[in-house]
Amino acid sequence: MFKYLGSKRVFVPVLGQIARQSGARSAVDLFTGTTRVAQEFKRLGLHTTACDIATYSHVEAQTFIETDASKIDEEELASAIEYLNNLPGEDGYFTQTFCVQSRFFQPKNGMRVDAIRTRIEEEFIGSPLYPILLSSLIHAADRVDSTTGLQMAYLKEWAPRSFNDLKLQVPELIEGPGRALLGDAMKLVDELPPTDLMYLDPPYNQHRYFTNYHIWETLIRWDKPDHYGVACKRVDARDPETKSVFNSKPRMKEAFFDLISRARAELFVISYNNESWISEEEMTQALLDTGVEDVRALAFEHARYVGARIGIHNPMGEKVGTVSHTRNQEWIFVAGSKDQVEAACAGIE
Repeated sequence: MFKYLGSKRVFVPVLGQIARQSGARSAVDLFTGTTRVAQEFKRLGLHTTACDIATYSHVEAQTFIETDASKIDEEELASAIEYLNNLPGEDGYFTQTFCVQSRFFQPKNGMRVDAIRTRIEEEFIGSPLYPILLSSLIHAADRVDSTTGLQMAYLKEWAPRSFNDLKLQVPELIEGPGRALLGDAMKLVDELPPTDLMYLDPPYNQHRYFTNYHIWETLIRWDKPDHYGVACKRVDARDPETKSVFNSKPRMKEAFFDLISRARAELFVISYNNESWISEEEMTQALLDTGVEDVRALAFEHARYVGARIGIHNPMGEKVGTVSHTRNQEWIFVAGSKDQVEAACAGIE
């Protein structure tokens, strides 16, 4: 998986335990991001649907949730990865934009991205391997970038990993069926069939994923957009259509409460933290207002995202300001019938 703000990597075992103990057979991950949690649900045998509005997240969901590993020719996939790894580099849009006009990647790796991404589009579109190869390319590029994890800025000095050579690897696919959906959660929630468990990890502050990960969006769309600023952000980042209601403090709370009131799920599992715009009390009451019998709020102390630990940097990668704190409190809300909530939370402290 690639570096991601708000990633629930350390909580995956707990979330998996909750899903397993709940007895759920189907699950929806409505803000799937890197698909880490959705992958855990799928590994446990739940029929999982992974949703997101980001194009790069949708490709991850197509790869790790929708793709059934048992139906992929392993030799064909390995051969495709080897072929792409042996391509000579090409100086194209990606290199000029993200290696010359900005410094997110070393030019040698930017040229590899240009060559590999072009061949994937020309030779694999329409193939079951298409999303898998795109995911492999994102992960390979992430391993050689020169950022603190967000693409709003790059480091002033090259990160040591950026000197490594970009290399695609065969992703670890998961057997079994699943579903990937691309779209706005506020609309998708009405289109989804009832599910046993719905996992919600919404954006809950002003940080926009569309701009934080604009390079991955461009890499997947391969649309060579006009850009602006030192970070070469996509010009459509300025469009109202790319701004989420969940990044607006005046609108977020009402929108999220409306979403859960329309969701058709037996059990809600919600990730949140104390830096959000909704308090523990407000979240608990909103869940009770949906008609569930019981709500548990499980609290965990956790290190903040990597940028907070490294420090605050300006668009030129220079350290500015001071970080107020490096740890926060993460919550996992579990809501449903009393028996199911009790079973799901058993043994979790």
